[in-house]
Amino acid sequence: MPTPEEPTRDLADSYPDGVLGARADGVVTVLNDQAASLLRVPRESRGQQLADVLRLQDQDARTWLEVNDPFGSISIRRGIPEQSWLNDAGEEVLTTARILRDVPLGPVTGVAIGLRTGRGRARLDRERSDLVATVAHELRSPLTGVKGFVQALLNRWDKLSDDQRKLMLHTVHSDADRLARLIAELLDVARIDTGRLQLYPRDCDGRVLVQRVADSVAAGTARPIEVVLADDVPGIHADPDKFTQVLTNLVENAVRHGEGVVRVSLEALPPEQTWPGARIVVEDEGDGIPEELRRQVFTKFWTSGAGGSGLGMYIVHGLVRAHGGDIAIGESPSGGARITVHWPSAQNLHESSPSPPAPPS
Repeated sequence: MPTPEEPTRDLADSYPDGVLGARADGVVTVLNDQAASLLRVPRESRGQQLADVLRLQDQDARTWLEVNDPFGSISIRRGIPEQSWLNDAGEEVLTTARILRDVPLGPVTGVAIGLRTGRGRARLDRERSDLVATVAHELRSPLTGVKGFVQALLNRWDKLSDDQRKLMLHTVHSDADRLARLIAELLDVARIDTGRLQLYPRDCDGRVLVQRVADSVAAGTARPIEVVLADDVPGIHADPDKFTQVLTNLVENAVRHGEGVVRVSLEALPPEQTWPGARIVVEDEGDGIPEELRRQVFTKFWTSGAGGSGLGMYIVHGLVRAHGGDIAIGESPSGGARITVHWPSAQNLHESSPSPPAPPS
């Protein structure tokens, strides 16, 4: 027959973080599997003294109990904020605690401690470090160019010809545009991550927007860009600026990283789809993206080794999903990369429809 404690143990074991509880006399009464694993103690350590179970230390070899002294807390103290500690294996463990009293300002009757691994925070710290390193690297090159050319203009203005001045000013202008794009990317990432992305969608003619993007990119490259626009494409519901940003990024990536002809097509989704919309396909004739790497393309800071901030495709994915669409990476008939975007039509947004299916990879 199960004991009264067993339902409590089962509930504690189902909690994703470690849970540790002790009475005022220091006897451990609650210890779930996660806490036992983080503290590197046997699961049967309930009934032992808290000092023998909670063997966490700081960098100065002081114990958790020595530093926090929960049972000797003043009457107005109710909890202990998150702290970082090390277990016997040198792994970081993050703790928070609640000091228990039967009545407000009364004597301490127990302590409840939450524990979780520090790997998540370490990963977040690494991401922040990556962000700082990426931003610093991306800012350094254009800033160096701007500073160098401006200094040359200031020091040698009278000795430079008009053509030389014009070339330097054009370079400074180009570097300033690069800085502006990086800042815009960082702002977009922050808005996507925090759910504060602002969209101003309306009914749009996807044919016009696709052709406009293709013409704009083609004007700056010698690579041929072929555009195929079906006649029966329904209108799309999109923020025109964001749609243009998505497609421009995809076409420029195909030009920059692919080979041969870049093909951009727009067609209606087939009738068997669960909602009406348009399919945009951008493909090239390069080496393509290996299947094992395709899921990483939409993560922050992923690059193919050709430079860049590594934020473009992350932003593309976020913008497409924010509009209710989906995006996938596959292989073109020539072996190059094939990016497929399903974008909902105006009709789909005006009606209550199921979530969009993922495009085939």
